[in-house]
Amino acid sequence: MAKIYYDKDCDPELIKGKRVAIIGYGSQGHAHSLNLTESGVDVVVGLREGSARRTEAESSGLKVMSPAGASEWADVIMMLVPDQTMADVYRDSVEPHLEPGDTLMFAHGFNIHFGEIEAPEDVDVVMVAPKGPGHLVRRTYTEDSGVPCLIAIHQNASGSAHDLGLSYASAIGGGRAGILETTFKEETETDLFGEQVILVGGVEELIKAAFETLVEAGYQPESAYFETLHELKLIVDLLYEGGMSWMNYSVSDTAEYGGYTRGNRIITEESRREMKKVLDEIQSGAFANEWMAQAREGAPFLLEQRDQNRGHQVEIVGKDLRKLMPFLDPKEAE
Repeated sequence: MAKIYYDKDCDPELIKGKRVAIIGYGSQGHAHSLNLTESGVDVVVGLREGSARRTEAESSGLKVMSPAGASEWADVIMMLVPDQTMADVYRDSVEPHLEPGDTLMFAHGFNIHFGEIEAPEDVDVVMVAPKGPGHLVRRTYTEDSGVPCLIAIHQNASGSAHDLGLSYASAIGGGRAGILETTFKEETETDLFGEQVILVGGVEELIKAAFETLVEAGYQPESAYFETLHELKLIVDLLYEGGMSWMNYSVSDTAEYGGYTRGNRIITEESRREMKKVLDEIQSGAFANEWMAQAREGAPFLLEQRDQNRGHQVEIVGKDLRKLMPFLDPKEAE
């Protein structure tokens, strides 16, 4: 069984003895910065001049510098900018200020694993990756809980990279929930696979296809929305709490029987073959090369698909229905 660490296994004083630069202030960046600060760590946020996030960070009581200035000041640098821009930010603002004994940290292994960033041999390279979005990392920390984290060591020049990584993970709340030992390779490849096959790609396509099937058959779009999207959260909560057995125990016998007898007609052997192809593309680096090439062109396909997705009928119907739900605080993508 994989090794899992908790707060009792971590030395909180290690990260408190370091100056930590958080490069970026998005979903993960704001959570790491605030959690670390409240854990007694000396933190600076690195943001480019004119960043829209600067006011937000400063209004939270955080000190903000340029990425270069923050990197020069710090001896632990956590990279929390998007994958597609990270290598440029690293080369321009971080790499020139790295010194022997510094620690370069990541919350996702993409840029290290696929060779976009190659760190000097005399610095530690560590990954601390919360397995949840930043707002959840922040919220659970304020509730004296936390989100499970992954830890991996790519370079251990100092001999103490692992202990420092555990200390960092504990300071953002990970030690309360568990810190799982992994590798940059495993985290990167499984993370991309999960996103593409289930969490983003698979689920979205399943929702849209099921919604369209019901609407084309003459059912009300509102009814189709509730059945194919709204109720998904209820099922995911059951899976989260107790796995597939608990979910099946909690639903009706009719639903359980229907799932067993029809589910494998939706996810077929052809689907499984495509999953293996997706994994092959991730492992070979083909997906990374494709995405980085797209990103360098301004990501035209991504922007086109984003617009199409927002215009889909299930999104339009859902937006109106969510406004009628008093228990929700409806969110809209910017």
